[in-house]
Amino acid sequence: MKIFIIVVVVMSLLGSFMWMMPTQREKFQAKLRLRAKKEGFMVQLVRLTAPRAQGEMDEKVQNTPAYRLPRTNLDKREVSTMLPWQVFRVSAIANEGLPEGWCWKLGERVLSDTQLNILNEVIELLPSDVVALESTPVNVTAFWSERSGEESLDMLKVALGKLIEGKV
Repeated sequence: MKIFIIVVVVMSLLGSFMWMMPTQREKFQAKLRLRAKKEGFMVQLVRLTAPRAQGEMDEKVQNTPAYRLPRTNLDKREVSTMLPWQVFRVSAIANEGLPEGWCWKLGERVLSDTQLNILNEVIELLPSDVVALESTPVNVTAFWSERSGEESLDMLKVALGKLIEGKV
C-alpha cells in the first residue's frame, strides 16, 4: 500500500511538471518570434477588431500577433502628412481598389493610384494566414496567425519592406 501511495505521489509530481512544459506550438512560436526580433521586427500580441463582414452583425475580435517593421526612410514633413490605413482579409463593402476578399477598416481613398498598386502587389505576396495590414507614420504591421511556417517570415519581411520603400 505504501508503494502504491508513493507511485501515485510521484506520478502526480511528474504530471505537474509535464503540464508546465511548453507545447510544440509554443516552442515553434518562441523560436519564430526570436528570429523575427533578430531580423528587425517588433512582435506584440494585440487585440484586433476586424470590420464587419458582409452579412455579419458583429465585428470579429481576436488576439493576433502583430509583426511590425519600423519606418526609417521618412523625413519630418512626410511623417506629418502620412495618413494611417488598415486593410483586412474580410469580404465587406469598403473594398475600393483592393483585391477580392480584402477590405478597408481605416484609410479608404487616402492612397494614390501608385501607392494602391504597391499595396495590391504586397497583398499578393502575403502568406495566406495574414489577416490584416496596417500602416502608420511610425511602422508597417502585418497581423499574422503564424500558421504557415518559418519560411513565411521571409515573405513577410519582403512584403512589408516594399510598403516601406514605396512609402505606402
